[in-house]
Amino acid sequence: MSIYRSTVWFVKGLKEYTKQGYLNASRSFRPNDLDVDVTGKSFMITGANSGIGKCTALAIAKKGGIVHMVCRDSIRGEDARKEITDTTGNQNVFLHLLDMSKPKDIAKFAADFETSGKNLDVLINNAGCMVIIRELTDDGLEKNFATNTLGAHVLTTSLLSVLNKAEKPRVILVTSGGMLVQKLDLKDLQFEKMYPFDGTMAYAQNKRQQVIMTEQYAKKYPNIHCSCMHPGWADTPAVRMSMPSFHAKMKDRLRTPEQGADTLLWLAISDAALQQPSGLFFQDRTSVSKHLPLAWSKSTKQEDEQLMASLDELSKQYSTLS
Repeated sequence: MSIYRSTVWFVKGLKEYTKQGYLNASRSFRPNDLDVDVTGKSFMITGANSGIGKCTALAIAKKGGIVHMVCRDSIRGEDARKEITDTTGNQNVFLHLLDMSKPKDIAKFAADFETSGKNLDVLINNAGCMVIIRELTDDGLEKNFATNTLGAHVLTTSLLSVLNKAEKPRVILVTSGGMLVQKLDLKDLQFEKMYPFDGTMAYAQNKRQQVIMTEQYAKKYPNIHCSCMHPGWADTPAVRMSMPSFHAKMKDRLRTPEQGADTLLWLAISDAALQQPSGLFFQDRTSVSKHLPLAWSKSTKQEDEQLMASLDELSKQYSTLS
């Protein structure tokens, strides 16, 4: 079944996820959807110093938004912040240093953000990693899972009280079409049984988890519009570093970072996005299926709820502030 999923997914990707796929899809875009003034609205973007996150931060800053860049690296983060402020003239662009693989640090950051009295209208969980060799964090958590899944969950749930103060709050998770090759596996969340370890499949499993998280957030937090999206195959530093052979073979077909960020920006600022039901998975401004045909990748309601219970338990275990 995994061979079937991978084959169907790659054929689909060649048609839809490439630069040409974006150009084809964009013919049906409504250009006025992004004609939005977001002056005074506050956006938090994790992994905002490069690639899709940086493109989104730049676009929002151009439109007058307050941008909170959450980055791990101080030098690259500050360079990106300065570039955005110099390019846009918007001085309301702020850098926050945070490692999204460290739950306790995330919880403290969120608590400090709330105490500061700052507003937050939109949270964009964009930061991610694809560690090819199984690696543990200082907490003993597998690094892909800690960053992509648990980190996003801790940040989102820790900022709920701030988001609920906004008029029309939104939470967006940047996932990947790669999740289509995976079915939720509750028995090995941290890939202890995966042998040999496959970082690409671990990443895809995390992205499947994020899609389910989005669905569950939509049910549990009806006042917040929740969505997730696939940027397509974009030419970003993360792709070049984590998937060098894929990048080398596909580089002429890859989307620009701006094309990859288009749907993320649309979900973050457009009124049109809010007309869509909460909890959906988007590709090129359109909600699309979360499963390939005949792929047997759907999980049960009980399995989805168990994932969230496991994340809540791990959050409590690893992020409780002393």
